[in-house]
Formats: sequence, structure tokens, C-alpha cells
Amino acid sequence: MKRYLPILILFFGILYIFFIPSEPVSIKILFKIIPMVLLISFAFLQTPYQSTKYRVLILFGLMFCMVGDGTLIWFVVGLSAFLIGHLFYAAGFISRWNFSIYRLLAIIPIAVYAIFLCSNLVKSLNESGQENLVIPVIAYSVAISLMVFTAIMTGNKWAILGSLLFIISDSILSWDLFVETVKHSHELIMITYYSAQFFIAKSILNRKRVA
Repeated sequence: MKRYLPILILFFGILYIFFIPSEPVSIKILFKIIPMVLLISFAFLQTPYQSTKYRVLILFGLMFCMVGDGTLIWFVVGLSAFLIGHLFYAAGFISRWNFSIYRLLAIIPIAVYAIFLCSNLVKSLNESGQENLVIPVIAYSVAISLMVFTAIMTGNKWAILGSLLFIISDSILSWDLFVETVKHSHELIMITYYSAQFFIAKSILNRKRVA
């Protein structure tokens, strides 16, 4: 079963992104969640006879992200679920912290990017009368930036790739929602999102470090 899961994830991901209509919403959400259920199964089967702290934390992160997928129609609820998911990911990555001064310097571009994105989002939210979303959006931006930084500090190539794709996906989503329309945003958001989750799940098995 394990060997066929990536194919099923790809199949249902493509099905959701390109073929499932936006209405009815309940069907749309169902098909959005199916790839995540498969991804959680994929992550669980990476080391089925081991219960490492890293594996458990990543599984919890995936589950909260799945909850976020299902509740994002209530934006703050979905955002909160994703924020918790990122904190679980960050905790998992911290458990595999592999210090390197070169990786530590990654905090600089991450911080610069987070400040750039947040400043634009906050400006747009204030201008559109959505000031109530400023604090949740900033909190989420901090959480995902922390997740990316801790992933880089593991030296795990799959964790790093997954975290970078995740922040790209969320950046496109937030920019499209609050700043200006992004062409083909749905496709770009979901392709990078499912890919990010797949690589993070795959990082459970990978124990090699990058330089």
C-alpha cells in the first residue's frame, strides 16, 4: 500500500485542483481533504514501527493542517488550525536541530521577507476595513517564518523544501486575498501546498543532513 500512496496523492491532488467545481462547497472541501488523509497515511507509514518525537509532531502538524483545510471557509478558524500545525512542525524540526552558522544566517532573509509581506498585508487590511484580521495574520506570519527557519536548521533537505514551498503557497494565498489578484492563484496555491506537505511527510524517513 505504501508504494501506491504517492500516486494516489498525486491523482486526488490533480482531481481537486483541476476538476472539482467550487460548488457545492461540501464536496469541494471533501476532495480538498482527501489528499491530506492520504498524506497523513503516507507519513504514518514512513516508520510504522517507530514512535519518535519527530514523527509524532509531524503527524500532529499534518492533522491540524487538514483541519485548517476543512475550516478555512471560516478564515480565522482555519488560520488558527494552520498556525497550530506550523507550531507542531517547528517543534518537530527543533527536535532535529543541527546547528550550522551558515544555516543560522537564513534567519536574515526570512525576517526580511516576513516584514515585507506583513507590511503589505497590514496596509491592505487597514485600507479595506479588515483591521480585525491584522493580529491573526501577523501571528500566522511569525509562526510560518519560525517553521521555515527551524526546518532549515535541521539540515533535512525534504523538511527544507517542504517548508519553503509552504511559505510560497501561503504568500500567494494571502497576496491574492488581501493585496491584489494573482493569476491562476488556485492552481499555484494548491500545487505548492500539496507538494509542501508531501515533502514534510517524507522528511520523517530521511535522516541525512545537508551541508
